[in-house]
Amino acid sequence: MSIQPRLAAASAAARAKLGVPELGEMKRRGDKLSVVTAYDAPSAVLAEAAGVELILVGDTAAMVVFGHGSTLPVTLEEMILLTRAVSGAARRPLVIGDLPFGSYEVSDEQAVASAIRLLKEGGADLVKLEGAGRMASRVRAIAEANIGVIGHVGLTPQSATRLGGFRAQGRTAASALALFDDALALERAGAVAVVLEAVPAAVAASISERLAVPTIGIGAGPGCDGQVLVWHDLLGLSAAATPRFVRRYAELGEEIAGALRAYVADVRSGSFPESVHTYSIPDEERARFEAALAERRLRG
Repeated sequence: MSIQPRLAAASAAARAKLGVPELGEMKRRGDKLSVVTAYDAPSAVLAEAAGVELILVGDTAAMVVFGHGSTLPVTLEEMILLTRAVSGAARRPLVIGDLPFGSYEVSDEQAVASAIRLLKEGGADLVKLEGAGRMASRVRAIAEANIGVIGHVGLTPQSATRLGGFRAQGRTAASALALFDDALALERAGAVAVVLEAVPAAVAASISERLAVPTIGIGAGPGCDGQVLVWHDLLGLSAAATPRFVRRYAELGEEIAGALRAYVADVRSGSFPESVHTYSIPDEERARFEAALAERRLRG
């Protein structure tokens, strides 16, 4: 029996789709939200079985799925495809479709149109976009279209070049206050949650205390209302160096490489496949088959 039917055997109650109000209620109770990225159906099934509340189909797919050097090259069409794969398998967690670079910056109308596509074609429950300032207008427009939207401040990878690279943000009083104001502006614009990335823990804690909506931290300390990590980072599937805020919970890359090396060796030695891995043909049918081949050879 494959892993998906086994893991899909959860009770109906456990698989009831979460709602945005439940996320707010978890914040009020002090219950932490667990969020992980995923980019395909098997990963979504495993994430759901582990009990995560939200699955982010992140634009990090540009790097960990498509092999680019940054998040910028991934397209809206690619994000829709990946989101559809995850949403088709995840039943209980809320699925967040990440709006990629170039799909929302031009105008409120572009942002709403892209968000609608992620919901209609990708099956997302929510969308996420980066930045504040004029991006608060994008958040407001999407929220007014009755689409749940999550904001993202601090280190915003789509703007990493402008920010001076992949580095922590809010490490001076002035920049910390700016982040605080940005997060409040996103909440006022209608964001149902705010991601805080690479923000000093004390700053993130102050923002989390002030906001009524949940904060989701990545490199922002334990004071956030939830945490998110990239699938490949936490499972040890990425060969690249990981940021300091990543905890690797497994080294599956090494295990997979070892399994593949063993497979290659078995193929080359002839020890795979064995008879147990093959299918038989009845003796009489084999005799007919070989006789037919012999007759073809005689006919030339």
